[in-house]
Amino acid sequence: MSSPIADLTYRGYDGPLGGVSKRWWAIAKYQIKKQVKNRFLWVLMAASGWYYAIMIIIFFFLEQMAVNNGPQGEQALKGFLANIVWKDQFLLGFSFGQFLFFVMTWILGAASIANDNRANALLVYLSKPCTKADYLLGKWLGIFLPLLLMQLIPTLFFWLYGMTSFASYGFVGAAGWLILKMIPIAVLGSALSASVILGVSSMFNQGRIAGIVFAGLYMVSNFFTVFVKIAILFQGGHGRSRIADIPPALLNLFYCSIDGIQIAIAKNILGTAGSQPFGGGGARQRMAEVPVPSPIFTALIWLALCAAGWAIAWRRVRAVEVVG
Repeated sequence: MSSPIADLTYRGYDGPLGGVSKRWWAIAKYQIKKQVKNRFLWVLMAASGWYYAIMIIIFFFLEQMAVNNGPQGEQALKGFLANIVWKDQFLLGFSFGQFLFFVMTWILGAASIANDNRANALLVYLSKPCTKADYLLGKWLGIFLPLLLMQLIPTLFFWLYGMTSFASYGFVGAAGWLILKMIPIAVLGSALSASVILGVSSMFNQGRIAGIVFAGLYMVSNFFTVFVKIAILFQGGHGRSRIADIPPALLNLFYCSIDGIQIAIAKNILGTAGSQPFGGGGARQRMAEVPVPSPIFTALIWLALCAAGWAIAWRRVRAVEVVG
């Protein structure tokens, strides 16, 4: 009776032999294959583009009304679209998706190292020839790449809709190049989230506890920025303050959260502080009206958070030597 051990036909193999230079990719690929099968992640991805979806629906009905009303409708649509600041729409779409990006990060990364700690899988992973750097890079990519994809797809869909539907209304000249700016925004944002959750996951032996700690970190920092926002709006005691009179240090505190620093990155790359949907102002302040933070401040906070996540993971993940 043949068995895998008795089967020696592999000895006649004459094909190519793969090296071990991409050990990190084997770890990342396993995680990615597992995560892309999670249907709930795809549901969250679709839901994260809710602002883009609402804008597309509104634009679609306005376009249909313009077609039905003839030349007058076309002129009305052109006038409406002329007031749209497209880079602000991309900023709002990215900003309003932050909470769902957080949930996706939680699902993708909370158990990535924690469950390996619980199963003592590091004894296997960190045996030669796999190094700690291979292991951490593979785990990080397994979080980063799916998250990057799920951030970019709704943005790309909205951009394609604009290119195909409003090319004759000036979208190409005003926003055709914006997708090139949204890509680095998504890259930097996904890298930040992946680094933070990697560090948190490495601290625990259960993915559930790591997820709770990550959620607490996210919520506490977010509540802090909400408090700062309230302080900004009511500093003058008149329901809203003059932004120009507020010290830049206080304004920068508004961005001191996981999602806040990602919005700061988006504002710096897009070159806008944002505006109301449809280009309106109104009496109510919005998050997008807080000025663009300093690029140096933004870069330092981003680097500090990424470095902290990697430093914690590097310290916590250790090879175990077996003494015989």
